Amino acid sequence: MRRWNWTAPLLVLTLAAAGCTGDEKPPQAGEGPYLKGDGVLRVLAGSELADLQPVLDAAAAATGVTVKLSGTGTLEGVEAVVNGTAAEHYDAIWFASNRYLQLHPGAGNRIGTATKVAASPVVLGLRRSVADKLGWNEHRPTWSEIAVAAGEHRFSYGMTNPASSNSGFSALVGVAAALAGTGAALDADQIAPLTPRLRAFFAGQQLTSGSSGWLADAYLQSFQQGQPVDGLVNYESVILSLNASGKLPEPLTAVYPADGAVTADYPLTLLAGPSVAEQAKTNYAAVVDYLRRPSVQRQIMERTWRRPAVPDLALAPEFGPKRGALPELPFPGRLAAADALIGAFGDSLRKPARTIYVLDLSGSMKGERLQGLRSALVGLTGADNSLAGQFTRFNGREQVLMLPFSTKPGQTRRFDVPEGDFQPTLDQIRAYAGGLNAGGDTAIYDALLAAYEQAAPLITAEPDRHTSIVLLTDGERTTGADLAAFQARLPRLPRIPVFTILFGEGNVAEMQQIATVTGGRSFDARTGALAGAFKEIRGYQ
Repeated sequence: MRRWNWTAPLLVLTLAAAGCTGDEKPPQAGEGPYLKGDGVLRVLAGSELADLQPVLDAAAAATGVTVKLSGTGTLEGVEAVVNGTAAEHYDAIWFASNRYLQLHPGAGNRIGTATKVAASPVVLGLRRSVADKLGWNEHRPTWSEIAVAAGEHRFSYGMTNPASSNSGFSALVGVAAALAGTGAALDADQIAPLTPRLRAFFAGQQLTSGSSGWLADAYLQSFQQGQPVDGLVNYESVILSLNASGKLPEPLTAVYPADGAVTADYPLTLLAGPSVAEQAKTNYAAVVDYLRRPSVQRQIMERTWRRPAVPDLALAPEFGPKRGALPELPFPGRLAAADALIGAFGDSLRKPARTIYVLDLSGSMKGERLQGLRSALVGLTGADNSLAGQFTRFNGREQVLMLPFSTKPGQTRRFDVPEGDFQPTLDQIRAYAGGLNAGGDTAIYDALLAAYEQAAPLITAEPDRHTSIVLLTDGERTTGADLAAFQARLPRLPRIPVFTILFGEGNVAEMQQIATVTGGRSFDARTGALAGAFKEIRGYQ
């Protein structure tokens, strides 16, 4: 499940309805005439479905229905459906899976017809040489064997954050269910006994991310930086797409655990309620009829490396496993168990995080901007009661450093959040945020360099943490070192991704450049609440 930001600009793919042009192709023999609709089908969707644009373009030509995808993350999307706001703006939803959504009370009254469009199990992809060394090209290991090997540091991998991305959540569910070994849905009281074995599994994680796409990019960058990560826990489709891209120095071997996996089934789902128009129902029927045709299912498989949702369509030879079946591991049957698993991941299971916030407190931040910063930080202390907010607070065992700056870097304040009873420390962070004041000039790069310098001895003392820097500024550098000076120093600094926030009158090009050269990412808060960007970044830390 990935974290979603209602206020951030949505990824919108407007697919032109070419149905009124001469571009429409006749149906394949034996598939029958196309169902017709008219206008736009508004769909709240996972951003990973952007790769279906060519297929949806063709659907528009065939059916007369333009599909407009508005990107979101799973938790924010689920929350929008459950509280009814999704139906006010959209006709349908299209997530990787509806299983977590359906655990929420009342969700069944918010959704109507659901049609599975494709499938992709979450498996392990390993560099071919590493898979050979482990003997997993011939032998299909169980998740328990995989966890032991990861705990012994026999391979490293990247995985998305379960609180932000469905692929990471599916992986967590699958590993936990397999380790429990009951064959039944996981209960909340089973999580604590599994903690040592789950910690061993996550000891091998070297890359984290809030989205499957960014994770794949970060994996490629690890080779360019001379520190290649051995593999990915991700959708089979991502692993096969990377192999097909020609960008990998070494192909990935898809390892299909013998005890099974959790599979995304991509159900295009009509929303229910009085605000869903009859035309939307007609448009939905036309689109799903088109997408489920065998000829189109084959296109989806060839373009996106997702498995067909219709029976009797042969898989391409790249799909596995070559021998034996891939059982479907049970998904939690209760919301409390699913939420407890996500919470345990952040507080107890994963490698702990070290997060350094470099915060602009120059004079231009006075007023509403400073209040927005205070609110964003307070939200991360547990004050945000939204569905996404409860999983984006500071985690147990996390090391949080606040480095304010204006004319020069200010004094850094460090907070070490304990694994248990962390509320007193979160209250201290909340009090710190409330005491921030603004004034002075803007020494962006002096502060950023100070963050790197302070991080270096901390990394040496505790290397087994995910370390990241968040840079917030609302304006241009007015004093101190510039971007060129920072980049000149960068080769001698620790490898730490910087997540920059586009805000106010900040230099967009420079913020994006900082993110690019450090292996981070930019988040846009120019038109939405600052808190949304801070929450979204949490998936990458």
